[in-house]
Amino acid sequence: MRAALAGVAALALSLTGCGSGDESTAGTGGTVTVFAAASLTETFTKLGRDFESAHPGTRVVLNFAGSSALATQITQGAPADVLAAASPATMKTVTDAGDAAGAPTVLVRNQLVIAVPEGNPDRVGGLADLGRAGVKVALCAEQVPCGAAARSALDAAGVPLTPATLEQDVKGALAKVKLGEADAALVYRTDVRAAGLAAVEFPESARAVNDYPIVVLKHAGNPAGARAFVDHVRSDAGLAVLTAAGFQAPPSR
Repeated sequence: MRAALAGVAALALSLTGCGSGDESTAGTGGTVTVFAAASLTETFTKLGRDFESAHPGTRVVLNFAGSSALATQITQGAPADVLAAASPATMKTVTDAGDAAGAPTVLVRNQLVIAVPEGNPDRVGGLADLGRAGVKVALCAEQVPCGAAARSALDAAGVPLTPATLEQDVKGALAKVKLGEADAALVYRTDVRAAGLAAVEFPESARAVNDYPIVVLKHAGNPAGARAFVDHVRSDAGLAVLTAAGFQAPPSR
């Protein structure tokens, strides 16, 4: 099972590389395989390219999905060097399995907003409006960090809500709004910005802030490259890329 899963993961990863170089640099080089939460897609794609430019001969291969799916792949033996998850609870799955090389560190934080089409045709002004009759809402599944955060916010607001659809990551929930199959979605601020949709802020989002931990994995095939990549995304330049996309710096920064 582990071998089969690793083969499938390797095939998928080969389709998502950022590029390659021909020269080599001491301490890096080779391929760095990064599993990252779907909400990091745009920023980690840029950071991967920046890392490759700074380390000729190194290729960053990115696998984006819901954090719970990535954690399952890693604990079942999928080959990866780095994991960047969208919640500490998801990361704990990996650390509890003994698959992390050291303690994870918090990279950034993210906060929920309500994604609506431009012009906000349903006049959604807050969480309570999501419970109105006829308003179709897309949520992430609760085992996914954005889904767990959404449930925390809805419970804090006392809003009963039966979603029209449950998606496996924020990109799936956003797609339902973009396609007109949902009137709103509870997703991260960063993803709404990247998707070109409108965002409705709500006070209960203070109960729905997710920390994003990152760690080098115990069975990394390229541990030196993995450590260098983590250092790169945690640097001031890396944080600038992330905060420009709407992520928040962790309290320790």
